[in-house]
Amino acid sequence: MSFLKRDHNCGELNINNTNEIVTLNGWVNIKRDLGSLVFIDLRDRYGITQLVIECEINPELANFALDIKSEYVIAAKGKVRKRENPNQNIPTGLIEVVVSELQIINKSELPPFDISGENEASEELRLKYRYLDLRRQKIMSKMLVRNEVYKITHDFYYDNKFVEIETPVLMKSTPEGARDFLVPSRLNKGRFYALPQSPQIFKQILMISNYDRYMQIVKCFRDEDLRSDRQPEFTQIDIEMSFIDQDDIITLNEEFVKTLWKKILNYEVTTPFLRLPYKEAMSRYGSDKPDTRFDMELVSIKESVSNSEFVVFKEVIEKKGDIIALNAKGCAKYSRKQLDDLTEFAKKYGAKGLAWMKIQDGELKSPIAKFLNESEIENIKKATNLEEGDLVLISSDSWTKACTIQGALRLKIANDEGIIESVKDKFNFLWVVDFPLFEKDDESGKVYSMHHPFTAPHPDDIDMLDKDYYNARALAHDMVINGHEVGGGSIRIHSSEVQSKMFNLLGLSDEEAKDKFAFLLDALKFGAPPHGGIAFGLDRLVMLLSGTENIRDVIAFPKTTSGLSLMDGSPGSVDNTQLAELGLKLV
Repeated sequence: MSFLKRDHNCGELNINNTNEIVTLNGWVNIKRDLGSLVFIDLRDRYGITQLVIECEINPELANFALDIKSEYVIAAKGKVRKRENPNQNIPTGLIEVVVSELQIINKSELPPFDISGENEASEELRLKYRYLDLRRQKIMSKMLVRNEVYKITHDFYYDNKFVEIETPVLMKSTPEGARDFLVPSRLNKGRFYALPQSPQIFKQILMISNYDRYMQIVKCFRDEDLRSDRQPEFTQIDIEMSFIDQDDIITLNEEFVKTLWKKILNYEVTTPFLRLPYKEAMSRYGSDKPDTRFDMELVSIKESVSNSEFVVFKEVIEKKGDIIALNAKGCAKYSRKQLDDLTEFAKKYGAKGLAWMKIQDGELKSPIAKFLNESEIENIKKATNLEEGDLVLISSDSWTKACTIQGALRLKIANDEGIIESVKDKFNFLWVVDFPLFEKDDESGKVYSMHHPFTAPHPDDIDMLDKDYYNARALAHDMVINGHEVGGGSIRIHSSEVQSKMFNLLGLSDEEAKDKFAFLLDALKFGAPPHGGIAFGLDRLVMLLSGTENIRDVIAFPKTTSGLSLMDGSPGSVDNTQLAELGLKLV
């Protein structure tokens, strides 16, 4: 186990170290044998240093180096000198180390993919050998950004008098929206813990306990379908504050994000952020997390065709729905196949079909034009600013669904047309506020909290809880950056009576509410202060700061979109003995 122990890392030597004798440890990135000289690029997490072996002066060392291959772990000792052919692209590119001693600390098999180069292996292969993938500079740089985010976060909230407190990982299952991951109890057979979807209730209780500023970087778990920016386990920056209002939460956390972007990217963020009401965000962008870096806004054409006899429009208007249009400027070039593909894409978001209208070579083309009179066509052209070369897409449905469909089409076209690529170096920060307090499932008719059942109603809508609760607004706030929701929070209910009413409106009887939330309802009776907070998705923040669209790139050991860990094989099977200890049987 004895080896030449490093006294410098591979990223710190420079021209000022010339003539020093140094020892380096690391992995062989690349070896180049030029006959009279052997070059080895030695890599560690700090950088790369070029080693050189002079074959004529040190033939034994050159012969020894023949056995060294990529990804071998080696130690090298030698003198620092100025390079004849400097590499200005790396910090150590002005120097090299002339090796006098060389040691193989550990050998490596041939890696299943290229670690040193830019050739990208399949994600499946890289996740299987994640320990090798993490060596790659592309992934390591993102891990180091993540480390910086941790440091800045702790410092920022500590400086603002927040107390960091750990909350339980094993807790009671409560209905917060997504499905819980359940953990069976061996000592209490037939009973289960749940892994936390968030520390929501515990952080509220900490406010009641007089810890008026709480924060925690915490693991959370949600058993839901995955996508590129979602994982079953994720990391939150969890914040809660007492004796504050919504403006206090927004102002403080704008400053936090401003600090992150300045310290990591040297990017000046302008505050205050735009505050966009939910209805406006949906009406203009078709999303409650809009990407506002580009235009292409939606428009309602309901008034333009209010007297139309076209059966599709007429039925939607009679059902109090809406007709939402999107002008894709310059996209009249789309072929019929491309338009059919857009229709199939829209169906994934609940569309029954997709109408369109375009002007190409001075001619209006549309499959629905024959159902519309000349006045209605002119009204649509005027409302959508339809001009030569433009394509207008039209969805008819409930207001929410029609906006959502067009919002998805807006992003798809922006991606396909290279619009998002053209603004990739731009950051747009905003808040979405004035969310509905409730949302309704169109099929079941069941009412849910849009955020969670502890969100306070807007003070101007408090009376609506007795008569028109479905239209009440929430005192909620989501932070959105470039179309990603990076943080969400609200002012909380601090009255036991209002909290009980909220549970009742959500369909929970007094007995059910007591069974699931008795400890919170009891705690609210003992002098709960006004309080509220926010939780940031740390993974999403790092994703944006490091310039990737894939959240798996910024998590050391992520799961696939089907929730599998390809490296360790989880989730795995357990034997009947383990199940019996828990009082469980598979069916």
